[in-house]
Amino acid sequence: MKTEKLIDVDAVARAAKIIKSGELVAVPTETVYGLAADANNPDAVAKIFAAKGRPADHPLIVHIASAEHLTNWAEHIPDSAFQLAAAFWPGPLTFILPKKNCVNNVVTGGHKSVGVRCPAHPLMRELLLELNTGLAAPSANPYKKISPTTAEQVLFGLEGKIAAVLDGGPCEVGLESTILDLTVETPRILRAGPISKAQIEQVLGVEVLLPKKHNIAVSGNVKAHYQPNKPLYAFSTEELKAKLLQPRNDIAVLYYTATLVSHIEQARLPSLKLGEDKPSYAKGLYYGLFTLDKADIREIWLELPPQNELWVDVHDRLSRAVSN
Repeated sequence: MKTEKLIDVDAVARAAKIIKSGELVAVPTETVYGLAADANNPDAVAKIFAAKGRPADHPLIVHIASAEHLTNWAEHIPDSAFQLAAAFWPGPLTFILPKKNCVNNVVTGGHKSVGVRCPAHPLMRELLLELNTGLAAPSANPYKKISPTTAEQVLFGLEGKIAAVLDGGPCEVGLESTILDLTVETPRILRAGPISKAQIEQVLGVEVLLPKKHNIAVSGNVKAHYQPNKPLYAFSTEELKAKLLQPRNDIAVLYYTATLVSHIEQARLPSLKLGEDKPSYAKGLYYGLFTLDKADIREIWLELPPQNELWVDVHDRLSRAVSN
């Protein structure tokens, strides 16, 4: 299969036509690129699992155009969902809700709940309005590998396995959405993301749980995930400084602290600098890993960001990506 790159003025219309035909299109969202199929077409959705090599019992997130479409996919929807949608949609917040009987088990991995969110990327929103349906769309990468934040990354991992990629430029957020379980009395975050526990609590006026461990199957919550092909090792700033005093010539460094620049220059290592604030660090993380992964090296060394609630989603992704 030849994978089309859709980037001209007719790109959205072409993407819609391909999806209506039952094929897959990688689509831009504000978080990462998703691999989209019509969520009402179980045969098309099954192709997502085949293209990614993803286990069939791993549920997918359904992307919708607005909160008004929630009732097409979920039932017994609490008021809290509409409160949060008013505050954060379109945006990187996914709700887990009881699914309607009409939602195919291929989408939900056989579970009785469904993940739903309304994405913010303008091309994705235009596509959803054009199709007037929900799009099942996990990240557009081979299973357990780095999530793509550019069309280039999508093609690197899935070219020849999908019909097309809708090129919407680099993703603005760069990390997957927060997943919030609203099927239980006390809302709980099942995947940390750009919308924080504190932000959700401020809207709802109630406590929100953020368990360190749970047994709920949601996207991106397997132990090993978001991994480059080369081994990734993560170190604190001081640990990395010490290691760079006696560097090897087969490593690359992904860092963010300006004080490390002189150490890296002296070691003459391939490197990339991430932004020092949380949004810019997160935005560049996956693309930085992707770029260094292609270098002629054996390992990637990464400087860990601060350990506080602001960075909890970054640490969650790194904990699954590292080899140590």
